[in-house]
Amino acid sequence: MHVPVLKQGDYLIASVQSVLSDADLLQLRDDLAERVGRFRSRGVIVDVTVLDVIDSFATRMLRAIAHMLKLRGAETVIVGIQPDVAFAMVQLGLTLEGVGTALDLEEGLSYLDRDRPATRAKRNLQHGK
Repeated sequence: MHVPVLKQGDYLIASVQSVLSDADLLQLRDDLAERVGRFRSRGVIVDVTVLDVIDSFATRMLRAIAHMLKLRGAETVIVGIQPDVAFAMVQLGLTLEGVGTALDLEEGLSYLDRDRPATRAKRNLQHGK
């Protein structure tokens, strides 16, 4: 299952739309690494809202993706972890240590904008704020 990746200004948004196999996660890693370089993206949001399970391999891959993209110059935020998924991850000792997380896409964008006043000001103008 290919994960669609949208470009939004300086950011990429990868929206997971169904359960991903290990091969899908590896493909997502490769796609994001390539696109961060091609578009010179400063941030990446990975939306996992639809996932009702995040296993140990998926957790390791999300953490690896975030660390790899940081080395490429892009901050990564994982958004949309469901309450039951978060509970299970904690019970199993699975962490996203060193990776930004946020409640949803809007909070993820705010997270990426926190150190970028120019981007925040531009978005506010677009939304009439």
